[in-house]
Amino acid sequence: MEDKDVSKQIQQMVSFIRQEAEEKANEISVSAEEEFNIEKLQLVDADKKKIRQEYERKSKQVEIRKKIEYSMQLNASRIKVLQAQDDLVNSMKESASKELLRVSGNKNTYKKLLKSLIVQSLLRLKEPAVLLRCREVDRKLVESVLEDAKREYADKAKVHAPQVTLDNVYLPPPPSKADSHETFCSGGVVLASQDGKIVCENTLDARLDVVFRQKLPEIRKRLLG
Repeated sequence: MEDKDVSKQIQQMVSFIRQEAEEKANEISVSAEEEFNIEKLQLVDADKKKIRQEYERKSKQVEIRKKIEYSMQLNASRIKVLQAQDDLVNSMKESASKELLRVSGNKNTYKKLLKSLIVQSLLRLKEPAVLLRCREVDRKLVESVLEDAKREYADKAKVHAPQVTLDNVYLPPPPSKADSHETFCSGGVVLASQDGKIVCENTLDARLDVVFRQKLPEIRKRLLG
């Protein structure tokens, strides 16, 4: 083979090798670019997922905060309403309590009331001997109706008239002024068995408390609807 033919073959082999190398290089480049794009898409998707998760987490936190704030505002409103209701009811009770103080101002009416309260207390206790406590300002009125009250009780209960001892310890006096915060009593009596184990509190203030507790639902309904 001549040198010219050998040179030509060598040139052909070099061209073939170069072409294969270029093709291989192109394949590697395309493959690398595809892998890069796939990895880039995966990273982008992963970032998008993280962003979505973070957004959802923060959205839930905002929603929870809104619910908590709404609940707190609702509770605060309910407390204000309940407080206003209590203030209104307490104001009514205070007004009623002040009206009670006028009861003892009418001597004849109050005298009859004291007798009725004593008879009622005796009927509740049904004791042969009792201790009676009243306000110091009411002592003479109590003494003036005591015998009649004992007889009325005896007739109603079909028993002998009981022994009633007036206590030398008195109930609190009426308030010295309208807005006084001192302990006071609007009137009435307290009777107890001799051993003190059974007590019947029949003061005007105690009766007001009982009536108020019993009528409280009705009072709230009428006042507040």
